[in-house]
This record gives sequence, structure tokens and C-alpha cells, in this order.
Amino acid sequence: MTAQVFSPAIRAVAARRAAKLLAGLGFCACLVSCSVSIPVAGFSSEDKDDVTGSIQKPASPLSHVLNEEDWRRAYAAMSVALDPQGNGAAVHWDNPESKVKGSFTPVALAYPRDDKICRAFIADVTTPETEQQLQGLGCRDKAGNWDVSGVRPWKKA
Repeated sequence: MTAQVFSPAIRAVAARRAAKLLAGLGFCACLVSCSVSIPVAGFSSEDKDDVTGSIQKPASPLSHVLNEEDWRRAYAAMSVALDPQGNGAAVHWDNPESKVKGSFTPVALAYPRDDKICRAFIADVTTPETEQQLQGLGCRDKAGNWDVSGVRPWKKA
């Protein structure tokens, strides 16, 4: 058996090719590893059971006793009651499932504020356990979405 002797120039070319091949394989390995996802506890959207330390947005800006469906119904009534072209009468709403009901009554004329149309209101919210009278401000943006602010218990003057 005879050993083949390669010239230094051929060995240098072979070494450069091997280095390029290894660099290309390393680059591909990096790209592949970037596309691999490893679930980490606490960061997965599937970890719905763990609510420790979480901050949950209330279902309603009007009252903590309203669930999402109650607020959806109340919001629709508020939209009609506070409409600046409305007649100023109270608009009632109810949710037969939760047995929660209420009404919105505008108490002032609508006025412009920060590119919105705003109107003060008094809201009644009645649950099987409680009854609340609240006052607040509803403001409608140009897209027609209402925003509720300044809600507090209503105190008769």
C-alpha cells in the first residue's frame, strides 16, 4: 500500500473547502435551531389555569357586578340613551340569564370634548342581591365607540 502525498497547495484548498462546508453546516444548524419552539411554563398561551399574580381587566367599566354579557347589553342601551340626537329618555336593558338589569338616563346635553361627543348619565344596575345608582360620563369617538369614565355612586343633590 502506498501513501499518496498531496502537495501543500492541494491540502490548503481542501482545508478551505472543509472550513466553508463546516461554516455552512453551522449556519444551517443555527437557522434550524431558531425555528424550534420549546414551551416554557408561564409563557404559553395554553397555561390558562394559572392565574396567580395575573391582572384581569374587569368585564365592565360601569360596575364590577356586571359580567361580559351584562355589559354588552348595558352598552347597547347606553349607546341609545346617550346619543346626542336622542330624546333624553331612559333606556332599559336586562339579561334574563344572570337576572341583572338596569337603565341609563342622560342628565345633560351632549357636548364636544377632545374630538369626542360626551354626555353625563345616571345608571341603575340591579342584581338579585344589590341595587346601585351610579353617575358617570359617556364619550363617543368618531368611530362611534363609547368610552365610560368618572363612574361613582350617584348622590342626590
